[in-house]
Amino acid sequence: MKKRKVDNFAAWREQAKKKGKFKSVYKALPEGGDLAELIGVILGDGHIQKFPRTERLLIFSNANNPGFVKRYADIVERLFEKKPYVYKQTSKNCIRISLYEKHISQRLKIPTGARGKLYFSVPRWVMRDKTYVKRYLRGLYEAEGSLSFHSATYTHKFIFSNRNVSLLKNVERLLKVLGFSPHSNKESVQLSRKDEVKKAAQLLRFRVYK
Repeated sequence: MKKRKVDNFAAWREQAKKKGKFKSVYKALPEGGDLAELIGVILGDGHIQKFPRTERLLIFSNANNPGFVKRYADIVERLFEKKPYVYKQTSKNCIRISLYEKHISQRLKIPTGARGKLYFSVPRWVMRDKTYVKRYLRGLYEAEGSLSFHSATYTHKFIFSNRNVSLLKNVERLLKVLGFSPHSNKESVQLSRKDEVKKAAQLLRFRVYK
């Protein structure tokens, strides 16, 4: 049927669209805190797959972090007005938040496929509002961040780890915009001052899911 360009489901698909079962119009996603945070978490630990007729958004989570799963499943549902599929990956301690829909990449302005060496810039609308900057950073840190306190050695660390050079530079830049003093290497951006670590974690509401 594909070679002959015959679509047996064309009439059924049109009827489904009229009944609201399928979207016929894909609106731009509303700029705001939810979108800023979702972009951050996808860039940190997400993926967009491309298929002939649709695209798939995937966000990955440790199965031991139900707060993360609920938060980002809810954000995806609010933005796309469609409930994502949440499931545990077989034989792995990983939960996936999955959503199939057209034009996901275009609306999020995130390319499909591998992104390890791509260049990413912070959206201009995020840079115009520090509230959005915080949410954007929160998404990145929820995906690839770690927080540690070691009282015995007076060591405090708030670290964002990633191998994409542009993401590391963006995180460092945005932390400075918020008044922090980060330092970085080829794989991470780090805050080490006790007062800054505590303030940044509270400001980004890191791992807080209430």
